[in-house]
Amino acid sequence: MKPDEIDAMVPRWAEAGLSPSLIATLELGKRMSRLHLLFDQAVKAELAELGLTYAEFDVLAALSRAAPPHRMKPSELSKALFLTSGGISNVLQRLAAAGYVEREANPGDARSRWVQLTDEGRRVTDAALEASGRAYGDMAAGIPDEVVREAADALRKVLSHVGRRRYR
Repeated sequence: MKPDEIDAMVPRWAEAGLSPSLIATLELGKRMSRLHLLFDQAVKAELAELGLTYAEFDVLAALSRAAPPHRMKPSELSKALFLTSGGISNVLQRLAAAGYVEREANPGDARSRWVQLTDEGRRVTDAALEASGRAYGDMAAGIPDEVVREAADALRKVLSHVGRRRYR
């Protein structure tokens, strides 16, 4: 297997006296970060062709996953997407101005509103999901399917342990 840029860091970590276990963990974290950056750049480039930011795509995709009529409260979106209320508000304003979402009163709670995909929002969401899938497919091109499956399964195991921890 050909060494990567992370392998160049390993001798320095070893010289610093880090344990093999910690070095392996550092390699894992660095490679995950590098992969995330590369996949993120590929997806963002595809979304930019549609005039969308990643945050806008994230909101549209969350709404499309919601049961018909594909609507959620801004607080639900904020919680589901790990965005602040101010951040979600800005994204919703841009999406409403583009005609992709509409806001309507919540008859069951006068303090909240519903956010719902418009027909145009569903169309652009479908195009964005296709573009995102294309970016992921392009990034994985040439990697044997079994290698991708093994990596995904291994990362699930790591995430099942790490994901339970909460940091400040």
